[in-house]
Amino acid sequence: MKRKLLRFLILFIVAAMGVTVTSCGSKKKVYKSFYDEQFETLNKGKHSNDKSDKNHKEVSKERKKIIKEAEGWLGTPYAYGRADKGVACDCSGMVMSVYEKVTGIKLPRNSAKQSDFCKSLKKKDVLPGDLCFFATGKDPERISHVGIMVDEKNFIHASSSKGVVISDITQPYYVRTFKGFGRVPD
Repeated sequence: MKRKLLRFLILFIVAAMGVTVTSCGSKKKVYKSFYDEQFETLNKGKHSNDKSDKNHKEVSKERKKIIKEAEGWLGTPYAYGRADKGVACDCSGMVMSVYEKVTGIKLPRNSAKQSDFCKSLKKKDVLPGDLCFFATGKDPERISHVGIMVDEKNFIHASSSKGVVISDITQPYYVRTFKGFGRVPD
């Protein structure tokens, strides 16, 4: 019941933000859920009969479940060393918990070791559910943050200042701190 209420509140807030942004004439993009009809249609390949679309990537049911589970963490407050959905978590704890629940794969507990555990990817090969890694600490070479890609631009992560949110990987801060993409091995 608590989970349903939380999801309802999140959907209500996102819808209210969409109405507000639209009514103000702003050009800011409001994040659409992975399960939004347009994104779902795009990922099922129904957007075009043009066989020359080389960028089309089919999204598996398991990847969709990973995104749905990660979306269920939205709004969870940040707390270092925690991994409790709806209560408190840090970035690697959330990623570890999402993957273990959906796939049964137990990832290492910290973001640097999660990066080592994953297969490195080029941007063109990234799919929803793959991981993105950042060096946000004092050492610009040490991975200290992780998120789960939702689409080609957005990722879910536990921000130390905002809790679990969706962010745009093309924002200057994330571009500056970005270290790479990774895929959890089967």
